[in-house]
Amino acid sequence: MMVNKVEICGVNTSKLPVLSNEVMRQLFKAMQNGDQSAREKLINGNLRLVLSVIQRFTNRGEYVDDLFQVGCIGLMKAIDNFDLEQNVKFSTYAVPMIIGEIRRYLRDNNPIRVSRSLRDVAYKALQVRDALINKNSREPSITEIASELNIPREEIIFALDAIQEPISLFEPIYHDGGDPIFVMDQIGDEKNYDTNWLEGIAVREALSKLTDREKLILTLRFFEGKTQMEVAEEIGISQAQVSRLEKAALSHMKKHI
Repeated sequence: MMVNKVEICGVNTSKLPVLSNEVMRQLFKAMQNGDQSAREKLINGNLRLVLSVIQRFTNRGEYVDDLFQVGCIGLMKAIDNFDLEQNVKFSTYAVPMIIGEIRRYLRDNNPIRVSRSLRDVAYKALQVRDALINKNSREPSITEIASELNIPREEIIFALDAIQEPISLFEPIYHDGGDPIFVMDQIGDEKNYDTNWLEGIAVREALSKLTDREKLILTLRFFEGKTQMEVAEEIGISQAQVSRLEKAALSHMKKHI
């Protein structure tokens, strides 16, 4: 995916204009008075905003051109619905709408099919979430979203989970110049006992090579969790002797594991 290429959808991104707040206000007033050329200038003057947003979606394997076009749809919706009377910067209002449009596109193209009713609940929840962020300038809780929609909290959670994009087990999550670490490397299989089984056999085999006193000391220390002092008192030797015998026994076991 080429995220730094100069031309996207036939647009030379290195030559995109940047509009000042004052110019944008004038263009919005002109557009609201029916000047369509002002709308075109607003779109062209905010394409850099779309570029900045699509950087967040660079790891999904989507074509930049497709994301850019979808982002432009979100930008146009934001321009058409922006209210100058609200004391908020246009970018603050537009970014959530552009992100929402891209997310909808990604979800609709998700290979895992989710029921329409479930998707509708999720989309409504995301719309309410964006509205609450704009209103309160903070991330709302699931409970707040559920209250706004009058839908059970559990249903909101289930719907949002259902539309999450799946991640490949071979997705790299860390790379320091050597071998990468994949998602798969971070997942444990508690039902696979092969490794534990083999380790148990090796430990029992190594224990069989020890003397009866060494076996007793290691059993008391590591299987019953007793201190060296408690072991010394139980078998009638000094703590220093327990320490020496323990080290010797462990060293002996390592040779057989």
